[in-house]
Amino acid sequence: MPYFEGSDRTSLFYTDWGQGKPVVFVAGAWLSSSSWEFQMLPLSERGLRCIAFDKRGHGRSDWVGHGFDYDTLADDLAALLGHLDLREVTLVAHSMGGGEVIRYLSRHGYDRVSRVVLISVTAPLMVWAPDNPEGIDRNVFDALLAERTRDRPRWMAQNAQAFFATHLGNKISTELMEWTVQRCLDCSAKAAVEVIKTGCCTDLREEVAALQVPTLIIHGDADASALIDLTGRRLEKLVPDNTYKEYPGAGHGIFMTHADAVNQDLLDFIGDTAS
Repeated sequence: MPYFEGSDRTSLFYTDWGQGKPVVFVAGAWLSSSSWEFQMLPLSERGLRCIAFDKRGHGRSDWVGHGFDYDTLADDLAALLGHLDLREVTLVAHSMGGGEVIRYLSRHGYDRVSRVVLISVTAPLMVWAPDNPEGIDRNVFDALLAERTRDRPRWMAQNAQAFFATHLGNKISTELMEWTVQRCLDCSAKAAVEVIKTGCCTDLREEVAALQVPTLIIHGDADASALIDLTGRRLEKLVPDNTYKEYPGAGHGIFMTHADAVNQDLLDFIGDTAS
């Protein structure tokens, strides 16, 4: 299986399908490269080279107990792009993976990247701050984190329907929902805690306002994990060169429940692909 060395020699697994313009998928908290199969398979058949990797502490990568801050995660992404010597890349991120992409660009620049797609991301800042009064109270955040940590399998199983917003009619099979829960459990307990702290508590407002590449923002208005008023709608106002797509009734798992629409938006944004 293909591996590359992360920023501190951590062994990280990746998947590489197809040929053509490179598209690198960055998963959110708890999920691994396997979560992108509904994008990677059809897009690789449409003339794109689709690449995804397992974050440290996730999936088939080393389950190390450190390096879950955005600087280190961005350096891991840089190591992948360097390992494969990728150019003119489209970076596609979900959830807290958006912060990895944003920090990569502010830390490593734009030489390898042509455009960015932010799907249901937790950026720019979800928790309360004096100048972010609408954010989630830190005590509430800590209580939710403690509840989740006490019994991860139970919490994830109970919250799976909210992830997909099935109460609004979004269709997903019981089997696929259970599969997704298992993918979320396929990371270390340490990683499960630390990536949530990073994704929700890191202030990226200045960095998103300084983005210098075309950016596609996709967000569901029923997202219970990355509340749209704190994330997607704010990004629309902050990111200089963006195309904003708001999906009515879509939840955090929009890339599964609305895979066809998301994939078409990706193809339209990337452009000039093979038929």
